[in-house]
Amino acid sequence: MATIETQEAPAKSLNFIEKQIVEDLAEGKNGGRLQTRFPPEPNGYLHIGHAKAIAMDFGVAEKFGGVCNLRMDDTNPQKEDMEYVRAIERDIQWLGYKWGKVCYASDYFQDLWDFAEWCIQTGKAYIDEQTSEEIAAQKGTPTEPGQNSPYRDRPAEESLALFREMNSGNVEPGKMILRAKIDMASPNMHFRDPIMYRVLNMPHWRTGNKWNAYPMYDFTHGQSDYLEGVTHSICTLEFVPHRDLYDLFVTWIKEWRGDEGDIEDNRPRQFEFNKLNLNYTLMSKRNLLILTQEQVVNGWDDPRMPTICGIRRRGYSPQAILKFIDKIGYTTFDALNDIKLMEAACREDLNTRALRVSAVVDPVRLVIDNYPEGQVEEMVATNNPEDENSETHIIRFSRELYIEREDFMEDGGKKFMRLGPGKEVRLKNAYIIKCDEDASKCIEKDAEGNITCIHATYDPDSRSGMPGADRKIKGKTLHWVSCNHSIPCEVRDYNCLWTCENPRDAIKQYEKENGVRGIDAMRPFLNPESLRVNKNAFIEEWAATLPHYSYLQFQRIGYYNVDIDSTPKKPVFNKTVGLRDTK
Repeated sequence: MATIETQEAPAKSLNFIEKQIVEDLAEGKNGGRLQTRFPPEPNGYLHIGHAKAIAMDFGVAEKFGGVCNLRMDDTNPQKEDMEYVRAIERDIQWLGYKWGKVCYASDYFQDLWDFAEWCIQTGKAYIDEQTSEEIAAQKGTPTEPGQNSPYRDRPAEESLALFREMNSGNVEPGKMILRAKIDMASPNMHFRDPIMYRVLNMPHWRTGNKWNAYPMYDFTHGQSDYLEGVTHSICTLEFVPHRDLYDLFVTWIKEWRGDEGDIEDNRPRQFEFNKLNLNYTLMSKRNLLILTQEQVVNGWDDPRMPTICGIRRRGYSPQAILKFIDKIGYTTFDALNDIKLMEAACREDLNTRALRVSAVVDPVRLVIDNYPEGQVEEMVATNNPEDENSETHIIRFSRELYIEREDFMEDGGKKFMRLGPGKEVRLKNAYIIKCDEDASKCIEKDAEGNITCIHATYDPDSRSGMPGADRKIKGKTLHWVSCNHSIPCEVRDYNCLWTCENPRDAIKQYEKENGVRGIDAMRPFLNPESLRVNKNAFIEEWAATLPHYSYLQFQRIGYYNVDIDSTPKKPVFNKTVGLRDTK
């Protein structure tokens, strides 16, 4: 790969990792190459936190002319599935990124096995047959050294024979492990003879029955980076304590391979940034899986889920997500971000791209008494007034309309600027209408006193766009749909799934205090109003035929999108976010 030009952006626009990359490239490290990787475990669907890592890993490669590989960390076959692999690929592509190639940790299983045997033969690893409890008791504390395993000095030949036996299928899981021989007195707890291999005795979904012993994450990640040619291994802050072990294993594997050159100039370098944490949001694939299994939500792509596919179905655009990530930035300290910031980024983005449509979610019938019966007019509506090149569509106007129930008040007082007895308003793209001052002449009610119909008259000379039709009135402009030219639709109004600001900590505390786990610890914090389904709404005909995932603004209400359950005859819309923050 040719040396990368690094003058594409001024230094002041770079985050701290980008500045380090620019410095490394300028110094010619790794031969002037830039290669990153995004290494998810295919044991669930990606969430918004992964989107931040994707934006970093793929983003820096794109920004500085490098390449980013997608590498599946498939070292836990009991939890992984091709369904998740395909979902991960779809999410990355939807966000707008392309990988150099798709790799798997299992691609390197043979290399890792051979490397592990070399570690045993050179006295860098040994087989330990203690129980997990015994090993934990010997681990020590950050201020007290650990104790050596009684198996630490067993002959290399014996450890090598036992290591090979670990892969035979005859060793019970937990009976023996391979540990690195480093330093049980190290202040870095990860150096206290970490586990390299364990026995699982199960087939792998890619490699079949070849392996019964599988490498641990710390013995897989850095070596895979090295073998793959990664130059910058970018991860989140919880891996800071792992960095020294990462570097040590990389040094060992270079020695095993006999690669020439200075390791400091030719090694993958680990850098860490803060996770994306959101209030009123739980981001853990384990817990998200529980929610789907217990049918608290309707699958991984439920719009209440923080998964990328769920957020997409909710109506967020990839640009909105990346705009939000850019706003919060990358630092070296964790923080709990306010979900309002994400919603604000969404509004800002959707304002420029959402199609404006007329929909009435809580309808009441409005009859314009002096409008000719049977007459239908075609009104021209702009798809998006924020776009000077926006197209238009037709909305039909007739004598009987639906308006929002909250847009009429029988006794609203002088400050109520919408429709009521004696009040005058404009119907968007149409006419000015007015109700009689006598409430008995403009309101119909049922036996319970609920308003069932409103009567008004219109000014024929006030149609929007007509010469002299722009007379000023005190009332607001209301949206509407024609009763005979609109379609019933289902509107799903979503709110936060959780009632507490930090559900992760709240659930942990509840587990500790009540001795329960899983869904039983989650239920006290679930929001019973996280989904409200309205099947009484009406929308203009044109909107009912729009493709799935179309971005819409229900005028004066909020941003919505067309759900995947939607059909032209039974349209379904998901509320993405309100027009303004009302929380």
